[in-house]
Amino acid sequence: MGFKCGIVGLPNVGKSTLFNALTKTAAAQAANYPFCTIEPNTGEVAVPDPRLKKIAQIASSKEVVPTRISFVDIAGLVRGASKGEGLGNQFLANIREVDAIVHVLRCFEDDDITHVEGRVDPVADAETVETELMLSDLESLERRTTQMRKRATGKDKEAQTLLPMMDEALKLLQDGKPVRLLLDGIAAEDLKILRSLNLLTSKPVLYVCNVAEGDAAEGNEHSAKVQEMAAAQGAKTVVISAAIEAEVAQLADEEAAEYLDAMGLEEPGLDRLIRAGYELLDLITFFTAGPKEARAWTVAKGSKAPQAAGVIHTDFERGFIRAQTIAYDDYVTLGGETAARDAGKARDEGKEYVVADGDVMLFKFNT
Repeated sequence: MGFKCGIVGLPNVGKSTLFNALTKTAAAQAANYPFCTIEPNTGEVAVPDPRLKKIAQIASSKEVVPTRISFVDIAGLVRGASKGEGLGNQFLANIREVDAIVHVLRCFEDDDITHVEGRVDPVADAETVETELMLSDLESLERRTTQMRKRATGKDKEAQTLLPMMDEALKLLQDGKPVRLLLDGIAAEDLKILRSLNLLTSKPVLYVCNVAEGDAAEGNEHSAKVQEMAAAQGAKTVVISAAIEAEVAQLADEEAAEYLDAMGLEEPGLDRLIRAGYELLDLITFFTAGPKEARAWTVAKGSKAPQAAGVIHTDFERGFIRAQTIAYDDYVTLGGETAARDAGKARDEGKEYVVADGDVMLFKFNT
């Protein structure tokens, strides 16, 4: 189980270049004109996690299977998209299908690459996209709220349940604020209701500052302004040079490491982007290991053992009995499952156990 991130932004900010680098393909055409991405391109990449390799070595696993993440390269948005300008309707529909938004912002100067609005101002670009998403949500929610009020007046239970959260979301939008501001500290039931509304601005956002190669290590004044904006929103930022990532994607591992070192970088931008994405969505990783394979799995933070079992197979969740659980550090330090069990570090956990990041798990279930 992974998660799906939609790469969005204005035209010519480096979305498709970043997508190509992340997925190590040339599936998305990177060209210097608006709307070169007409259909959303989807690519999957393995989530890099050094813990998986260590587990596989200890378990003498024949196969190593990382968890995966999907990236969707979505056509560039322009001002007026909420009214159908450019490829607005298609852009908005594609965003509804993703779990999180990776918002690429142009933080580099280059006279050879045109900007759709004739200037380099990443904060203004972010506001342009955010405004279009809010306008789309506002129009949709106003229409739905009117219908829901009529149903609530008629004592419709679903309407009475949904309406309070719809009103809260509507008030934020009318104040010019995104719905995701409601996510902080929200109750589980309210969160479920909010997600069911499928509002564009309720999706978490990660701002990616696309800088020139020389600014990849430290960023620049443009990326600093984005970080300031993001901090005010409680959002995260990652500084990446799409040009460097595109170069690294074409190199062998050893050459890539040397190239990154020469650029003053410790790791590829992909690694930082995925970690930020995990944090954004409150995701954690657990592992299964044996002679046949060692595999990484992704679940939401707070998931209980049966839910984790269900990620592997629905039958595992339905017939869940217990889960033998070994903390990653114990598994590695002691040298595997048998040694951990002998040392009393292999715990049998029941249905209420909350999975911890790095747990190595073996599920017992009824067929």
